[in-house]
Amino acid sequence: MDKYFEYPHTVGFEETNIVGNVYYVNYLRWQGRCREMFLKQHAPDVLADLQNDLKLFTLKVDCEFFAEITAFDELSIRMRLVDLVQTQLEFSFDYVRLDPGGGETLVARGRQRVACMRGPNNRTAPTRVPEALTRALAPYTATVRAQ
Repeated sequence: MDKYFEYPHTVGFEETNIVGNVYYVNYLRWQGRCREMFLKQHAPDVLADLQNDLKLFTLKVDCEFFAEITAFDELSIRMRLVDLVQTQLEFSFDYVRLDPGGGETLVARGRQRVACMRGPNNRTAPTRVPEALTRALAPYTATVRAQ
């Protein structure tokens, strides 16, 4: 199995709905949080570039649910790079419940497509994926199309 970047998370009450299971929008939040923590830990140069004029636009996001999770479940959100082209990246996310006995249960799977852009808001244009980001993601690559 390919190596993945892991973001650990404990589900809180605020992430559940009235019947006690996790509200679907939180899965998408966790994708974003996982991506942010990856940048913080493995690509600080890209974070600095985001303070300048680099923008990461999320073009598409999805999530398929296999099992319910509830408050205080321990999760591992596992991110892999599945596609890299000149100006875009696509990530996959496995949402895994970590069982107290050491087992794991895949509870959901998601994807996210991101475009790299530069320029002021009224003249933003596609730009190549920064080399620093490409290097940082290399160990977490599942399958990458040739550029």
